[in-house]
Amino acid sequence: MRHVTMGTAALALGVVALVGCDRPVPLSPEQAVAAAAELKHAGAAAQGNGNSGKKLDLALCALDRGDFTLESLNPYFPITVGSRWVLEGEEEGEFVRLEITILNETEQVGGVTTRVLEEREFQDGELAEVSRNFLVNTSEGNLCYLGEAVDIYEDGEVVSHEGAWRADEPGNAPGIFMPADPQSGMKFPAEVAPGVAEDENKIVGIGPVTVPAGTFTETIRIREFDPLTGDKDRKVFAAGVGTIIDGVLSLVSYTVQP
Repeated sequence: MRHVTMGTAALALGVVALVGCDRPVPLSPEQAVAAAAELKHAGAAAQGNGNSGKKLDLALCALDRGDFTLESLNPYFPITVGSRWVLEGEEEGEFVRLEITILNETEQVGGVTTRVLEEREFQDGELAEVSRNFLVNTSEGNLCYLGEAVDIYEDGEVVSHEGAWRADEPGNAPGIFMPADPQSGMKFPAEVAPGVAEDENKIVGIGPVTVPAGTFTETIRIREFDPLTGDKDRKVFAAGVGTIIDGVLSLVSYTVQP
């Protein structure tokens, strides 16, 4: 995902609703908020049972699972085509604008059909980076991260592809973008490309958050650590909405398609 100089942006987590005979269905914004409320109670109960701090197994997103779906199942990060988020802020003295869009495009990674999420970052009005991120859900509701293609720009020219990786390359594996049953204290690997992208995430809290786009009551807050650089950062996701904070950037507008 987004690469920043103050620390790599963290990834997010969510919950899932299933209806009928294990058949996944997309969540409406109202269902997403209800699911997030259930998450809050479930997370509190899990802490009481001593289950917080659990590190998730990469098998949750293994390429050979056989139950991947492009359905948007997770309230904290919709992958419905046409959904779009705009975040803005100041970073190291520069005005930064980040545009995130779920494209009507797919990418094959290790035989798995993934949905393409595009990020376009502008610094003081100049295009700085374009990345194409590859996401897919499991039937259980885990949102898996299977890599990204990266173009880094200077003066209108591509100068680097730093940070690009794919889960089907030797030594790599899918990361966990959003687990289906997030709990406070839960830890998980978000990127699994040794020496290239190794972000590790931890859920550190929930609760109301206000940004320029509004106040959101059901949120999950993530702390990210990059062992390659030692950088730490944060990201916040709201139920039925998606990303509302990415490091120093805050959500200013969004459209989430049903």
